[in-house]
Amino acid sequence: MDLKEKVILEIKKIYDPEIPVNIYELGLIYDVSIINNDVKVKMTLTTPNCPVAESLPKEVKDSIKEIKEVNDVSLDLVWDPPWDKSMMSEAAKLELNL
Repeated sequence: MDLKEKVILEIKKIYDPEIPVNIYELGLIYDVSIINNDVKVKMTLTTPNCPVAESLPKEVKDSIKEIKEVNDVSLDLVWDPPWDKSMMSEAAKLELNL
């Protein structure tokens, strides 16, 4: 398993507290890139007023840092494009009966 797969598996362990689906399947992770074992994540939240706006990005970053091969993690919280339900995976839509 390569490092990107490990990072994605780690991200899939994190759930939005209000929606019973992990944040990766929800489509909140826009990009994961790795250069020389430095991980860069671009993510968003369901809304800028999200109650976990402070804690969720930190949880993502801290979880990725737990992977022994990772040197450093940078996380960009972005609002463009804004998240909407069409960004969810088919698995997430099935889970939520959408």
